[in-house]
Amino acid sequence: MTASILFFVLATVAIAAALGMLISRNPVNSALWLILNLFCVAGLYLTVNAEFIAVIQVLVYAGAIMVLFLFVIMLLNLAALPDLKRVEWRRFIAFFLGMGLLAMLMFVMASSLEMLPDPVSLETAATTGSATELAKVLFTRYAMPLEIIGILLLAATIGAVVIAKRKPV
Repeated sequence: MTASILFFVLATVAIAAALGMLISRNPVNSALWLILNLFCVAGLYLTVNAEFIAVIQVLVYAGAIMVLFLFVIMLLNLAALPDLKRVEWRRFIAFFLGMGLLAMLMFVMASSLEMLPDPVSLETAATTGSATELAKVLFTRYAMPLEIIGILLLAATIGAVVIAKRKPV
């Protein structure tokens, strides 16, 4: 009972943070709303006993990616976002309703063609979805792509620092 209440509280805060991110006129405030949203999503993962994904959510998205976003926002010195009074809300509502309709049609098509995935037993999910099994596969089968991505991220970080340190002309 407590987990379901916590789930709905976190979901409500996540929706409110998403709306705050969209409505905020200041890009830095918008990024901070997004960080709150990402922490709420990590809390949602905790309510469904996905601790590893919750920790990765906080470390990767709320940590590294948002630091990168804030770095870019401050590097570019962005002004306030355009006035939202000029935006036609009917287009946004139509877009989201269209996406919902598309999702329902895709689900109906997938279920009628028997393309939905088979449910996995709890024992199989516990043995194959653990952090230990993920690490074994990541560091054996995918070791080379992991190293290449690490070098690529290092080069991107060095490039960002060089661009930020460059004196304006």
